[in-house]
Parts: sequence; structure tokens; C-alpha cells
Amino acid sequence: MAARIVLQKQLHCALLNAKLSTLLTGIRSCSALSYSRSQEEFTSKRVRRKFIDFFKEGYEHRVVPSSSVRPRGDPSLLFVNAGMNQFKPILLGCADPRSEMASYRRVVNSQKCVRAGGKHNDLEDVGKDMYHHTFFEMLGNWSFGDYFKVEACAMAWRLLTEEYGIPAERLYVSYFSGDAANGLPADEETRQIWLSIGVRPDHLLPFGMKDNFWEMGETGPCGPCTEIHYDHVGNRNAASLVNADSPDVVEIWNLVFMQYNREGSGSLRALPQCSVDTGMGLERLVTVLQGKRSNYDTDLFTPLLSAIHQCSKAPAYQGRAGEADAGQVDMAYRVVADHIRTICVCIADGVYPGMTGAELVLRRILRRAVRFSTEVLQAPEGALASLVPTVAHILGDAYPELKTESQRIMDLINQNEAQFLSSLKQGRRVIDRTLSNMDEDTAVFPALVAWSLHRNLGFPLDLIDLMLEERGKMVDKKEIEVLEDEYEKLRFQSEEDDGDRVDQLDLHSLAELQSRGVPHTDDSLKYCYSLGSDGQYVFEPCRASVLALYREGSLVSEVREGQHCGVILDRTCFYAEQGGQAHDQGYFTKDGLQDVLFPVNCVRLAGGYVVHQVTAAETLRTGDQVHLHVDEARRLGCMVKHTATHVLNFALRELLGPSVSQRGSHCTASRLRFDFSVKGSLSVSELQQVEGLVQNIIRQNAEVHIEEVPLSRAKHIPGLRTVDEVYPDPVRVVSVAVPISDLLTSNTGGQSSVELCCGTHLLRTGAIGDFVIVSERQMVKGISRIIAVTGDEAKKAREAGQAMQEELESLAVRVGVPSVPSIPAAQRLSKEIGLLMNVADNTPIPQWQRRGLQTRLKAMQKSSNTAIRKLEINEANLKAKELLNKHSNKTVLVDLIQTDSISVLMKTVLKLSKSTPDSLVMLFSHLQLSGKLIFACQVPKGSTGGSAIEWALHVCTRLGGNADGSNEVAKGVGNPAKAADVTEILQWAEEFAHNKIRNAS
Repeated sequence: MAARIVLQKQLHCALLNAKLSTLLTGIRSCSALSYSRSQEEFTSKRVRRKFIDFFKEGYEHRVVPSSSVRPRGDPSLLFVNAGMNQFKPILLGCADPRSEMASYRRVVNSQKCVRAGGKHNDLEDVGKDMYHHTFFEMLGNWSFGDYFKVEACAMAWRLLTEEYGIPAERLYVSYFSGDAANGLPADEETRQIWLSIGVRPDHLLPFGMKDNFWEMGETGPCGPCTEIHYDHVGNRNAASLVNADSPDVVEIWNLVFMQYNREGSGSLRALPQCSVDTGMGLERLVTVLQGKRSNYDTDLFTPLLSAIHQCSKAPAYQGRAGEADAGQVDMAYRVVADHIRTICVCIADGVYPGMTGAELVLRRILRRAVRFSTEVLQAPEGALASLVPTVAHILGDAYPELKTESQRIMDLINQNEAQFLSSLKQGRRVIDRTLSNMDEDTAVFPALVAWSLHRNLGFPLDLIDLMLEERGKMVDKKEIEVLEDEYEKLRFQSEEDDGDRVDQLDLHSLAELQSRGVPHTDDSLKYCYSLGSDGQYVFEPCRASVLALYREGSLVSEVREGQHCGVILDRTCFYAEQGGQAHDQGYFTKDGLQDVLFPVNCVRLAGGYVVHQVTAAETLRTGDQVHLHVDEARRLGCMVKHTATHVLNFALRELLGPSVSQRGSHCTASRLRFDFSVKGSLSVSELQQVEGLVQNIIRQNAEVHIEEVPLSRAKHIPGLRTVDEVYPDPVRVVSVAVPISDLLTSNTGGQSSVELCCGTHLLRTGAIGDFVIVSERQMVKGISRIIAVTGDEAKKAREAGQAMQEELESLAVRVGVPSVPSIPAAQRLSKEIGLLMNVADNTPIPQWQRRGLQTRLKAMQKSSNTAIRKLEINEANLKAKELLNKHSNKTVLVDLIQTDSISVLMKTVLKLSKSTPDSLVMLFSHLQLSGKLIFACQVPKGSTGGSAIEWALHVCTRLGGNADGSNEVAKGVGNPAKAADVTEILQWAEEFAHNKIRNAS
């Protein structure tokens, strides 16, 4: 056995040497290259381009463009924060086998990344040092089941030392030292590779799990990594500074060798296919190649710092930090420069400042930038937006969307800046008012007020701390953390929806299916339907074989009655949720058991397999034959909404122009949701016009043409609408009214709806029946959301709108009557208006009609309130006149009047006090229906009779109930035990006031 192990090691070493011999020619001589020459030549644009070209031209890597920083179909992330995010479907084994992504073997790109919020959050560190950023570019090369450690290490070393000319003696390499707890040996293979390449033993360092073992998350692909570090100083041995948080020795490239999978139990299993994932931050690499010590001194930032100086009143940037940075001026420069890059990239990718998720994080970033810009750098309002063209100039060649979206970015920054500056003023007033109500000896500011400022007004918590520190106060950080945890729990609960979840196939089960030769599910039958002679849709029947069963994380051969499981068939007519369309529901029946139904609750797609979530009605085994029954009404409802969504997309672009772009959509059987970019909410006229355009296409009963076309050809169709998704190849093209063949051969486009889409659609638009937009609002600035209904639901919405219109006209007549007989009648009318306003806000009716109703109802409510106020003033004047005649020249005036309105009672008190400014006045009213006693009082300012609130609270001790108010005015309510007690309470209240006056004198 020992001889065999020795032989295996010898063979392995021989293979390594053979591979390396073809890769290392010329590498060892690289360190002699002129490093000063590279410092002069390497602009950031050239560094990025050289990286891409090195792998593309030298090693046949496919160049894949950066994905949007908005994660594609990954709810676990707020932002794309690593180069591997867009490739997770490949790493997890669930990429659509028909998609271009499924063919990736060698890939290279430069990925836009944002690390702010969530697990990877650099926001609070930005500005304090010279290298933290919220936005950065990750240069990376990947191998998916192609090359592994030898090639990855050799290519990395050649690029750094030969192409970029970095001296080898400045580089240090770390590798995984193993971990006994996880049963992982040291990565000796990687160590031997580096030694063979020529890395000096004293520059090759072992580290443990924390530094040199990379994991995607709590579960999923993972593996040892090897990192390349750079010594900025040189001419020394800096091994002790590697991974020691030294600014002099920094990591520049991480090579991850994914060879394990972290299971839900915490154990590790070898992956069926090994991959390589490397990442090198462009900003750090440029810093090295341009001979700088700070990322902010490179050409990625210096134009921005110069532009900031030109539009501010601060001295020029000097690169100071810590105590040397007086007034945090240079920190502010770095914050603004970093944050404006993040803001530009996010908005260009469709992430706009908002109140939840990634949008909320971006809102905080923008507001942090505004604060440092206006308060520290003394830049005028609008200065932040003026930096956008500079960002577009620096990054626009690599990411052209920054140039095309510049105006939209500037508009959104200006709008949000103005809003935040207004919020700052409001927040300061809240802080001042809260402090004035606090005891001088109290040092702790209410955490609830601080959290409200932060959550509702967007006040940065560190700004609240600074403002309170100036006043000698502070916030209890533990209480803030509790409030934040409570908020996060509520947010998580509101987002969680387990009713539609399906047990997703894990990576090993997918690999097991493939190793067994289980074919991908043929789901083409979901498109097999036609129009019958009666105009009704006919869905073809489907019979299938059970190929696999998935339960509780494992493939099983059978499931028993009552158990939930995932079922994989050889073919299916069920639609799996994708492309913004809800999944089908329905049931299976088994051969010979047509009366036993297996409900299908949810359908998902995983790596080419359609997984049906089924509740077993009896034992189900692999090999069983089943008949599939789709819920046809639900499917048809989804088809109607999906086709209507395409027509709506076309109508919006026709009306508002080509700047309108889809930001998301979802179709269910009952309604459709469509998110799109637009400067502001649509006007009433625009809403009516959009509905009109859609209805015209419905009336035309236009044919819906659907055809599979090679992706390369489809992308050249004029007027084609696409979204940020990975499309299969060939791809389905859906065109309304115009045949696909005409679109492929014609240069004219934009005259019809044409989109790439995997969804199920109507064959003619007439089946939509009707179309009504029941809601349209701005989700965040620059993105609107439309909710629409079709068919009978649209008809009901119109009828409901008409009924409300008639109700409003009836109310308008009554509101328009010159005089209202009494306060109760006026209040009943006001209540009716309020009820109709609530109904108008919450009932599905045409949105354009809702806007008109809301406008008129608000005006009517205002008119009604004015009428009530006038009646109350008149009644208060009459009662005050009677009381003045009854109680002339009294120091203390206490009496009982008849009114059901606390407002009239208070107005009467104020009128009396105005007429007898030196008197203490308290009036009561006994409400006959409830038996409660309401009261109001006023005490002259500086009176010896105490304060109004003291008087009111003392009455409450006798009466029961509660009171509130100030030193001058107060009101309350109580519950007298019996009617006879009211007279006694009046006497007692008057005597209390007299006693206060006597005691004071």
C-alpha cells in the first residue's frame, strides 16, 4: 500500500511538471522587466483592457459582459457583490441547459460590484482609509469544469509578472493550511504548483479557514483559495505582514478552487465538477501599477477629486487621514468620490433610491454623500449631480450605460438631494423640540425618536450622534439595535412566502440525476394549445412517466400518502414559474386510478428539470405513469395577463417614447404588474391614452405570432424589447400583429409589440376582452408601477368607478346647499365624504377616474370642514354670550353647557377667555348617549391659579378618565358614576381653582 501511495505521488508530480513546462516559458525572467516603465504606461482603461485581452486572446476565454449590480433572480443579495454572482446557476448546477450560460467553460470579465448592506458592507469604512469602497470593479477569470489549479496559478503569475511587469520579489502567496475540525488536509498541491512556478519558499505562506477557504454562503460550493499579495515597500521580507491588516502589504488577487459543497448539515462533500473562480480588484491593481499608495491617487479617482474641489469651498485634496485630517475634509473628498460612483452605477442599472432593500441602501449612500458634500466641503446644492459627467468619462467606455443614462442620473440625484436637505431641517426641529421637553439632567436621548428620524426621514445615525454630542446628550445604542432587529424581523416576515415554495434540487441531486442519465424534462407541451371552432382554447392532454422523486434533500424511489415531494417527469404540460409568469397548478392521476388526485401546488425549473411540488394522495413510485391535468382557467388567466403586459409595454413606449424601459413584471391569473422607468407619475390624460392604445389592439383581435429563432438573429430585430435575463438559444420571439419572418427580413421596427419571451400567450389579442389600469404610482423616484386587470375584472372596475361617480355627484349637490341646518347634519355629511374617499382609494376602478374622484372629494371635504368650523364658531359665540351674561366678572368661571362636540366646547372656552382675559375658565358637557363628561379649560398666562393641565388632571383624579394639554389650555374626558355627581364635580373643580389662587396669595 505504501509503495502505491509513493507511486501515485510521483505520477502526480510528473503530471504537474508536464503541465507547468508548457505554461512557464519566460516567466522566471519577468521580474527583471522595468517596473518604472509600467507605472508610466498603465492607465486604468489599459489595465482593464489588458486583463480581458490576456485571457481572451491567450487562453481562449469567452468575454462575458458585466451583469447589472441588481442581482438577477437572487433574493439572497441586495447587490451583486462579487464577480461570481452572475455565474451561480452554473456553480449550483441549475443553469438552463438551453441557455448560452450552460455552454460556458472558460470566462473572463470585469464585473461591477457594490458592497453596502448585507454580509459584505463597507459603507461605514469608506473615507476613513485609502482603499475601502462601496463600488469597485472585480476582474475575474473562471473555469467551469475545464482547467483547475495548475493553469489558474500559471496564468495569474504570468499576467502579473510578465504582462503587468510587477517584480516577483514584491509578491507573496498564501495557500490553505488545512483544518482538522472540517477534516480538510493542507492544500499541498497548490503549494507545489507555486514552488514549481518559481515562488520563493519564504514568500509562500499557509493560512487557515478564515483567510484561505472561500465559501459562497452557509451552504453551497466552496473550496481552498490561494491569494497573491503585494508589498508596496519592497527590498525586504514582508512575510509577517501578509494578512496582518497592513496598508503596506495588500491582497490583490484571490484564486478560489471550488472542489467541495457545504451541505445543510455543515459537512463537506466533493463536488462532481471542480471550478475556478478568481477575483482581482481593479482599483487595487491600478494603485500598484501606477506606483501609488492610495486607490484615490489613481486616475480612477483623481479627475473626480479635482471636479469636487472645483465645485466646493474646501481646500484641495491632500490625501490625509485620521488625526492628520483636520475637519475630516479629505475624508469627505473620499466619501463623495466613492459614493458618486456607486450612485451612478446603481441608477444606470435600475436601482433607484427608495425605502426598502437595495433601494434603501442606495438612499443612505446618496444622503451620506449629500451630507459630506454640503456640510464638510461646503459645496452648493446641485454639486453632487454635476459630478456625473466625470464618472461617465472615467467609466463610460467599459460601461456605456453610464453615458446613456447620465441625464436621468443627474435628475434623480437632484430630486433626492433637495428632499434630503428639507428632511434635515425637519429633523433638526424634531431634535430641538425633543431636547426642550427633556429634563436637563437626562443625558440619554429617546432611542425611539432617533430611530424614527433614521427610518422615516433618512437621517444618518452618525449625524444624530454628532448633533446630540454637541448638546451633551447621547442615544442608547443597545436600544437602537433592538429597534433595528425588530424592524428587520418584521420586514423578513412580510417578505417570506412559504406557500409557494418547492424543494429545490440541490447540486448533488442534480449531478446524480445527470449521472443516472435522467433526461431533462421536455416541457414543450406547455405551448401545445389551440383555438377550437367555438372560440375556446383547447389544451392538449399529456401522459408522462415519473423519472425521479425528490424529498427532504434526497432522491427517493417512492413517496407515501400525505407526503410532500418534488416530482420529475419525462415530459410535462405544466408551466414552471419564469419570465414573470406565475406557475401552473392542477393535479396528476395515475394509470388505473383516475379518481385519486395528486394536487400540484407549485412548479419550478432547476437545471433543465421541471420540478412539480405534489402532495401524494397514495404511494407514488418512479416508473409510474401519470396523466397531467392543468388548471385551465388559471393558465388562461395567466396567458391573458401576459399578452396584455406585452401590449401595455408597447403602448407605454408609443406614448412616452423610447426612454421607457421595463424594470420588472409579474403576471398571475387575476392581474398583471408592470414596473417601468419614467420621470414622474402618469397624468390622467396619459393614463387614458395608454388604456386607449391597449384597447385598440384588443379590438383589432390581432394575431400573436410566436417562433423560436437563433438568439444571435433575434437580437437584431428592430424594436425588440428585452430585459436583464439569461435567454435560451434558440429563443422564443413573441410579436403582436407582425409575422416573425417579416421582422427578420425588414429594417423597419417599433410599429408593433415584439419581445423575447418564454411565457405562454394568447393566439389573438381579442381574448383579453378589456383592459383597465387600476393603480399607477411611483415606487421610487424614476420608476412607476402599474397594476391592471382584464376581461370581466376590467368591466367590474369600470362599473364600480361609474357607481362612485354617481355617488360623488349626489354628495356634491348636498355639499353645495347654501346652508346646513345643524352641526350634526354637517358632520354626517363630512363622514359620508370621508367614507367615499376611503372606498375610492381602495376599490379597483380606473386609475384615471380615481385621480379625478380623489381631487373632487378632497375639495368637498375641505368645503365641508369649513362649513362645520363656521357652525361651531357661531354656536360657541352664542353659548359664550349666554355664559358672560350669567357669570359677569367672575375670577373662576365653571359651568355646564349642552354640546356633543369637544371642538365647540373648546371654542366656547377660548371665546370666554378672550372676553374675560383674567378669569380661569372650565366648561363641562355631559354626553347623554355615552354618559361621559367632557371638559375644557383655559388659565391666563402667569396666573396664580396654577396651570390648565394641572387643573384638568386634578379633575380627572375625581372624575376618572384622562386629560392632556399645556399650561394655558387643556381638555379631558371622564366617567361620572351617576348624573347627580356632575354638579358636585363642577363645584369641586371651582373650589380647587379658588384654593390655588388663595394659597398663591
